[in-house]
Amino acid sequence: MAAISGENLIPESFNVRGPAGDIAAQIGLIWELVRTPLIVPLLRVAVYLCLAMSLMLFFERLYMGIVIVLVKLFWKKPDKRYKWEPMRDDLEIGNAAFPMVLIQIPMFNEREVYKISIGAACNLSWPADRIVIQVLDDSTDPVIKEMVEKECHRWASKGINCRYQIRETRGGYKAGALKEGLKHDYVKDCEYVAIFDADFRPEPDFLRRAIPFLMHNSDIALVQARWRFVNADECLLTRMQEMSLDYHFTVEQEVGSSTHAFFGFNGTGGIWRIAAINDAGGWKDRTTVEDMDLAVRAGLKGWKFVYLGDLQVKSELPSTFKAFRFQQHRWSCGPANLFRKMFMEIVMNKKLAIWKKIYVIYSFFFVRKVIAHMVTFFFYCVVLPLTILVPEVDVPVWGAIYIPCVITTLNSVGTPRSIHLLFYWILFENVMSLHRTKATFIGLLEAKRANEWVVTEKLGDTLKNKSKEKGKPKKIGFKIGDRIHLLELGFAVFLFFCGCYDYLYGHKFYFVYIFLQVITFTIAGFGYIGTIVPS
Repeated sequence: MAAISGENLIPESFNVRGPAGDIAAQIGLIWELVRTPLIVPLLRVAVYLCLAMSLMLFFERLYMGIVIVLVKLFWKKPDKRYKWEPMRDDLEIGNAAFPMVLIQIPMFNEREVYKISIGAACNLSWPADRIVIQVLDDSTDPVIKEMVEKECHRWASKGINCRYQIRETRGGYKAGALKEGLKHDYVKDCEYVAIFDADFRPEPDFLRRAIPFLMHNSDIALVQARWRFVNADECLLTRMQEMSLDYHFTVEQEVGSSTHAFFGFNGTGGIWRIAAINDAGGWKDRTTVEDMDLAVRAGLKGWKFVYLGDLQVKSELPSTFKAFRFQQHRWSCGPANLFRKMFMEIVMNKKLAIWKKIYVIYSFFFVRKVIAHMVTFFFYCVVLPLTILVPEVDVPVWGAIYIPCVITTLNSVGTPRSIHLLFYWILFENVMSLHRTKATFIGLLEAKRANEWVVTEKLGDTLKNKSKEKGKPKKIGFKIGDRIHLLELGFAVFLFFCGCYDYLYGHKFYFVYIFLQVITFTIAGFGYIGTIVPS
C-alpha cells in the first residue's frame, strides 16, 4: 500500500496560504514524523488488544448461548431441581405453618411511586400475623416523609403490620438503611426478608411461590425473581433498556442459576434467608453495588441461589436520560470497584472449587463487568475510526464485522419483539459504552466518584397527570448541564472527521457506519434521548 504523506491527511481546502496554511503544514509535518515510528505500532497493538477482547466476549456469549439452549431443552425446572411444595393452610397449627417474613422497602424522596410498592407489599397473600412490612424512608423532603408515613399508618389501620422507619442520617445509603432495618427487635423472629424498591409491585402470590424454595432447601440463601417493565413502551430509551435487561435475566441469570447456583442479586425483587445475610457479614456500603457485594460474599460461604424466570415483578425503567446515566454509572463503576476489592478474597477462598473461582473471576466479573464495556468503546468508537487515518494498520473482516454481528445476534434473544430496533440499539450501546467505560475505570482505580450514589428517579404517573392538566401553557425547563454532554459531542466531532476522511480518501466504506454513529453521539450530546418532563 502506498504511503500517505502528512499533507494528504489535511484536506486540500485547508492547504491555504497565510497563518492557517502554516498551521496545517506544521500539523502535517508533525504527523509525518510520528506516524510511522510511533502511531502505527501503537495502533497495531491496540487492534490486537481489541481483537483479543472481542474474542473473549464472543466466546463468553457463545458459551452462554449454548448453555441456555441446553437449559431450556434438557435442564429440570427449579421446582424439580430443588425440593418444593406449595404453601397450604394447616387447620391444626393454623398460621404457624407459615414462616415469619420481613418485607423491606427502601425509599428516598419517592413522591411519585411510594404508594405502589407499599400497596403491593400490603396486598401479598400471607397471614397478617406472619408478615412485617418495613418502609425504610431516607427522604430528605419533609412533605414526602409525611406522605409516606401517612400511607403506612393507613395500611396499619387496616390490620397490616406496616412499620415506618427513619434514620438520623443517610449513612451507607441503601445498604445502611437495609442493615439498620434488620436491627429492630421485631425482626428477630423473621426468617426471611424480601426486598422491593419503591417502584416494584409484586403479585399477591409472590411469597407463596418463592418461600418454599427457602423452607425446604437449607442451603439456598436467595430466590431472585425476574423484572418486568410497565413503561417499556414509553419511549425509545426504555425500549433500549428492555433489550439489555431482558438478555441479562433471560440468559445471564438463568445460566448462573442453572450451572453454578450463583449470580448477582439484582438488589430488589428477591428474598434472602436472613441467616445467610448474617453469615456473609451483613450489608456493606463499601461500593455502590451492595446487592452484588452481599451475593458474592454469600457465594464464597457456599450458599446457593435460585433464579425463577417465571416469577415476575413489575417495575419501572428510568425514562429520562439524566436518570439513566446516573444509574449506568453506578451499575458500571460499582462492579469494577467490587472486583478490585474482592479479587484476592475470591482467589484465596478455600471453600470454593477452582472451576467456580474461574467462573466468578473471569466470566462474572472480568468479561461481563470490565471487558464488555471497554471493547465496545475502544474498538468501535476509537481504534476502528483511527485505522481510517492510518491505513497501514488493517483490521480483519472477522473482527470488524463477523464477530460483532454474532455477539449482537446473541444479545437480541431476550427481546424478540424489538428485533427491528437492533441496529439502533447497537449505535445507542456504543454511545453508552463511553459513559460505562469511564465509570469502569473510576471503579477500578477507586477514583473520586467511585462511591457516588444517586437514586434513580422514577416518574410513575407524572406524565399522565401532567397531560391531563389544562390551563397554563407548559414549557420545557432544564439546566444546561443536564442536557449538554460535552464528551459525547467531542466524540461526535472526532468521528465526523474520521468519516469525512474515509469518504474522501479511504477505501473501507466505514463512513456509512461512522456517520450513523455521529448522529447518535450528537443526539445524546444534546440530551434528546428519553422522556422530557414538562416543568
